[in-house]
Amino acid sequence: MLKEWVKEDKLSDEELSARLEKARAELAIRQMKVKEANLPVLVVFDGWGAAGKGSVLGRVIKNMDPRFFKVETLSEPTSEETRRPFLYRYFVRIPKEGKFSFFDGSWMGEVTQHYLQGDIGKKEYKEHLTSIKRFERTLNDNGYLVVKFFFHISEKIQKKRIKELEKNEHTRWRVSKNDLWQNKHYEECMDVYDEYIEATNQFVAPWYFIDSSEKKWAELQVTEILISSIDTALANAKSKQNAPLLQNTFPLKNTPKLSEVKLDKTLTDEEYRKELDALQKRLRALHNELYHKRIPVIIAYEGWDAAGKGGNIKRIAGALDPRGYEVHPIASPEPAEKARHYLWRFWNRLPKDGHIAIFDRTWYGRVMVERLEGFCTENDWQRAYNEINEFEKELVDWDAVVIKFWVQIDKDTQLARFTDRQNTPEKQWKITDEDWRNREKWDLYEEAIDEMIQKTSTKFAPWYILESNDKKYARIKALKIVIKAIEKKLETK
Repeated sequence: MLKEWVKEDKLSDEELSARLEKARAELAIRQMKVKEANLPVLVVFDGWGAAGKGSVLGRVIKNMDPRFFKVETLSEPTSEETRRPFLYRYFVRIPKEGKFSFFDGSWMGEVTQHYLQGDIGKKEYKEHLTSIKRFERTLNDNGYLVVKFFFHISEKIQKKRIKELEKNEHTRWRVSKNDLWQNKHYEECMDVYDEYIEATNQFVAPWYFIDSSEKKWAELQVTEILISSIDTALANAKSKQNAPLLQNTFPLKNTPKLSEVKLDKTLTDEEYRKELDALQKRLRALHNELYHKRIPVIIAYEGWDAAGKGGNIKRIAGALDPRGYEVHPIASPEPAEKARHYLWRFWNRLPKDGHIAIFDRTWYGRVMVERLEGFCTENDWQRAYNEINEFEKELVDWDAVVIKFWVQIDKDTQLARFTDRQNTPEKQWKITDEDWRNREKWDLYEEAIDEMIQKTSTKFAPWYILESNDKKYARIKALKIVIKAIEKKLETK
């Protein structure tokens, strides 16, 4: 694509100035329309070093209201970011509804640079391309406008600009080692960029090539494309088009329906105490190995109200070094969380490698409470099965251990526990009117849970059902599953 691209004929100075003045005014108007429509806009500036990305970006935002956009300057990942999944630093920077995020540098630059310089091989490069396409698609499907610009200059012009920048002591710092390497290996870079752009040029997030041989001309191209893209996105939002549902491509593991799970398993107090002590000691030793081998662990808990999630989590956490884990109790999303992709708040809570994150309720709220309470559309929750599988695949590809528990009880046990909480003063904080309302929808929730487990119990991140009519049995089973999963991962290291 890049190699075959034909530049537009440049305009006369008079026409360029007239169109640019009009485009600047129109973009300011579109910014307010974006705000009114709660449309999040992510704009990527990437391309050749010394192509003038920063200068053009400064020109584009000059006439915009600075309260409603943010510029993200992205070069090499920090040491902290290298301890997270590949897409982490990009996902956490996505804009809120009604705002713009301008990315000066992007996932394209990071991946192609590492590939060109041999830091990653062909296999990992291809895996990153797949991740990137999913990332851009899921943003679009969840209401984001993604606009990607590649700033193009010739080898000759790049070399000239680099020399000019290096001559001036005030601009010398803007020339990076990568810029110099790029120019020296221009044709090799061109081949990789062309391949990358071809692979990631999606209908939902197309690439736009910018002739950046002259700043004002580049600014006009960017501004007019932004205006056109915003108009299209606003028109699509008004027509309420639903994103297509994608077929699952991940291998699934057979898991029984909740009604098929027998809940008669029990442990005596003596058996429980003996096993608990031994298993916690083993998990404590494994946590130390996880830290030294930099393996992250994510443990996700879902289950019925009063099923015993809290007590189960307490027994897992009680075996861990407090410096190396965090428990995330997930409630209704805060305003800043509601204004972004529903997975954003979970990306923000992922552990560093070598650490453990325990989620008390999870991203599966999308296909349970949000589905049944009408907090999202049917298209939203139907899409979410695939989006969640893709999210968990990113975690597993990062080398994380992902363990998902459904804590199961029967309806009579829940009623007994609700009644006990309501009649015991020190437990009354645990019971709410919402718990009783959810109980009335038990059958609807069970149907949703069965579908959730069926569609998201992948072989790389399967669901485990904890029979919790006897809480002691469920706690011991959870510890055994966690230990087995960690031991299996450590065997590969």
